[in-house]
Amino acid sequence: MSFEHLPDGLGIGVPTPRLTWTLPAGGGSQEAYELEVARDGRIDRTGRVAERDQVLVAWPGDPLNSRERATVRVRVWTTEASEPSHWSTPSAVEAGLLDAADWQAAPVGAAWPEDPGAARPARVRKDFRIDRTVARARLYITAHGLYEAEINGRRVGDETLAPGWTVYPHRLRYRTHDVTSHLTQGANTIGAWLGDGWYRGKYGFDGGTRNIYGTDQSLIAQLEVTYDDGTTVTIATDRTWNAAPGPILTSGLYEGETFDARLHDPDWATPSGATVGQWTPVRTGSRDMGTLVAPQGPPVRCTQEITPVAITRTGDDSHLLDFGQNLVGRLRVTLDGPAGTAVTLRHAEVLEQGELATRPLREAYAEDTLILSGRGPLTWEPRFTLHGFRYAEVSGWTADLTADTVTARVHHTDMRRTGWFECSDPLVNRLHENVVWSMRGNFVDIPTDCPQRDERLGWTGDIQVFAPTASYLYDCSGMLDSWLTDVGLEQLPDGTIPWYVPVIPGEPMWTPIHPGAAWGDVATLTPWTLYQRFGDLDLLSRHYPMAKAWVDLVDSLAGPTRLWDTGFQLGDWLDPTAPPDDPAGGRTDRYLVATAYFAHSARHLALTAAALGNAKDAHHYSALADEVADAFRRRYLLPSGHMTSDSPTAYAVALSFDLLTPPQRQPGDRLAQLVLDDGARIATGFVGTPLICDALTDTGHLDIAYRLLLQTQCPSWLYTVAMGATTIWERWDSLRPDGTLNPGGMTSFNHYALGAVADWLHRVVGGITASAPGYRKIVFRPRPGGSITWARTRHETPYGTASLSWEETPDGLTAHIALPEGCEAIAELPGCTPIALRPGEHFLNTAELAPEGHLNPPRPVSSSRPTHP
Repeated sequence: MSFEHLPDGLGIGVPTPRLTWTLPAGGGSQEAYELEVARDGRIDRTGRVAERDQVLVAWPGDPLNSRERATVRVRVWTTEASEPSHWSTPSAVEAGLLDAADWQAAPVGAAWPEDPGAARPARVRKDFRIDRTVARARLYITAHGLYEAEINGRRVGDETLAPGWTVYPHRLRYRTHDVTSHLTQGANTIGAWLGDGWYRGKYGFDGGTRNIYGTDQSLIAQLEVTYDDGTTVTIATDRTWNAAPGPILTSGLYEGETFDARLHDPDWATPSGATVGQWTPVRTGSRDMGTLVAPQGPPVRCTQEITPVAITRTGDDSHLLDFGQNLVGRLRVTLDGPAGTAVTLRHAEVLEQGELATRPLREAYAEDTLILSGRGPLTWEPRFTLHGFRYAEVSGWTADLTADTVTARVHHTDMRRTGWFECSDPLVNRLHENVVWSMRGNFVDIPTDCPQRDERLGWTGDIQVFAPTASYLYDCSGMLDSWLTDVGLEQLPDGTIPWYVPVIPGEPMWTPIHPGAAWGDVATLTPWTLYQRFGDLDLLSRHYPMAKAWVDLVDSLAGPTRLWDTGFQLGDWLDPTAPPDDPAGGRTDRYLVATAYFAHSARHLALTAAALGNAKDAHHYSALADEVADAFRRRYLLPSGHMTSDSPTAYAVALSFDLLTPPQRQPGDRLAQLVLDDGARIATGFVGTPLICDALTDTGHLDIAYRLLLQTQCPSWLYTVAMGATTIWERWDSLRPDGTLNPGGMTSFNHYALGAVADWLHRVVGGITASAPGYRKIVFRPRPGGSITWARTRHETPYGTASLSWEETPDGLTAHIALPEGCEAIAELPGCTPIALRPGEHFLNTAELAPEGHLNPPRPVSSSRPTHP
């Protein structure tokens, strides 16, 4: 049992959390269920509910109150059994603080004057006593800035960069921790490290902007201790807390962190750790507690540790480390040396002439410094910064470094992995791994464009094109739902969607905010993608007003012509033919792209309205989409069947968005010819790249799509792999064939947008496509091509594991399919009549299937057996 889209039910932010459960393989599909809720000493049951739903099922009883805890279990009736199943293991859910009146805490921080830009982060603490046996204790905590909490010297939780980045004036995320085991009878201490983070640290373009959201660095915490006699005491941040400068001298998300171990008392957050005269009363601030919200997804955590694959001494006191993988995180070092020894850690994604290539970082210095205390070995890593890097330079250390001395710790939003793919081509496998690593590095609380330079913003266009890939690889539903909420909050009154969210001061190109196609269309297309992948109709409903306001705005801009052919547009951003200093200057008319997206968004808004039961809106926006498509054809399609922009992106957009009337063979043939004219190399940017393989496939040019995929010459996906890439690059030639870096000011080596081709790998090469929301219905349709002779893909759907492994044989193709209980599927193997599949495992061989066009197979076609005994 799971609740909403969360990994556990502690501190949930809704009083009626929806429930999801999966069925054991081989037990049959659900026909009915019964839910049992135990709370407040009573047990309530729904009785038998004749319903097949098992994903995001409505809460069965009265709403939860703040802090209230319940356990839930389910039993089901299935097609394979007349009696109900055993009850599931009870799963616990506990509400957080659901009302502003539940909060007693106030923001507290340092009271001394601070020098903007050079403020030494503070620590805050509070002593308290426990005089009875504790039944349970909960810590509700957040901050203006970043925090890391301790109780009695023991860290609370394991999240990084908490509380994350939201549109702070409207939403500040708090988290609930069970800290019962942290407490002891007698004297206790709670404390927290503080950092600037996004709240008041330097962030953004052109040297960044400080104090974007405020000037204070404050903790907001409420520890509630319930004794075994039922009484509760609350220790909340207030004027009785104390503050002192910590051993972190400077800290910034771009700059890095400096830590002076000589100033660190490891017992600072214990009852014996307060040095007389060091701690002074805190300054208290204010906060609208109605803006505090519980998480909708998991936090950022360290998810992996990587040791260096090579350590090279480059001087008397310097070493160069290669971790073999471009990653996002920070170094953990264990060192012992004389007091005052300063060891500096610098980071970069690539090398240039054997040294760290820091120019692409711009003003993100990515430099951490540890000053040793001389009191013995110290294991340390920064707290309030992250870097994007494969290489690191350690200077100021004369002894040898070993893999036991330094480790790279990978950090990102700790989403559950749900999608895998591999095939017979090792380069394609590496490409897919690069996509996964780029997603990991850029899903750091919000979906960013890049993780290393002075930017790291939630660009709307990047996630719009990448969301289909992201939602296959990871359960990112809660995280993206939360971010889309902020997109709606940042939407301008006229319906304009910002280029990036949260909005912070930007370059003149982005300020003031103008509506832009492909970027603004995140409002309509990404909620629809999440609905299709996770089956969450409530998510679709919550974001519908934002989507509608966006389409209505574009409708007003286009006017009666239905052509969006005015205003500032990025077009097919980073078309490889665009000059390095003009990424929008590609081959495709940017207004062609804008009008195509207008039609596409209107169509998806109509689909959304229909799914929500809004027939009036569905009819209106469907008619609007038809009108825009008709205007698109009149303006941009020539009588010859060519587009006015004779470019691959123009055809890919028109074909993929279904803007051309049948037959589409002629535009499809022209697209294929253009790809061949370019030597089967990439000639598309952010808009065209996610679409081109599908446009070729759907118009009968699967062979050309495979040629494009398997190309190794620049520009191409596999060129980057051949050049040693371990993540997706921002530019096709971020690293040029001669080993030099692209001279443009935008040269990231970790940018997931162009990795959106992985969605085609999953659906076409791998062969798994959802044909109903939440994968309730699936089409297994592998389409082999090129030199790929086998492929395996697997996806953890909301109902369970769906997988397909296929392999070419001298007689045709064999396939091993697994379908979870509760789902339906069709298998469409090459050259064969489609067949319906029941849940379970299926072994198919095209040599034994009916040829395409036959109504019935000539003999049994599959064996089906449970996945588990």
